[in-house]
Amino acid sequence: MSDAPKSAAPGRAPLNPYLVMLIAIVAPGSGQWAAGNVQRGVIFVWFMMIFGWIGWHLAGPGISPVGRLAGGIFIYAISIMDAYRLARFRWVRYRAGRAP
Repeated sequence: MSDAPKSAAPGRAPLNPYLVMLIAIVAPGSGQWAAGNVQRGVIFVWFMMIFGWIGWHLAGPGISPVGRLAGGIFIYAISIMDAYRLARFRWVRYRAGRAP
């Protein structure tokens, strides 16, 4: 058994941040999973659904569907930016030679 810490072991390279951003755009919450943080992705999807549901039920009858889902769409946009930021951070650390 080795005494080396797990962070010193060479792991697989992180995904390219642009690929992670594309995954995040296609499937909400999966960008965080692709960047290496599954729990964060689940939390983002949860809040997208909650804010979308609240907005849908609280908006008046004359509001468009996009307006009713504005809260969920806002969280969706934040999750895309967050997935890219996390992937970019891991990518830069990996390229600099430090383990993520």
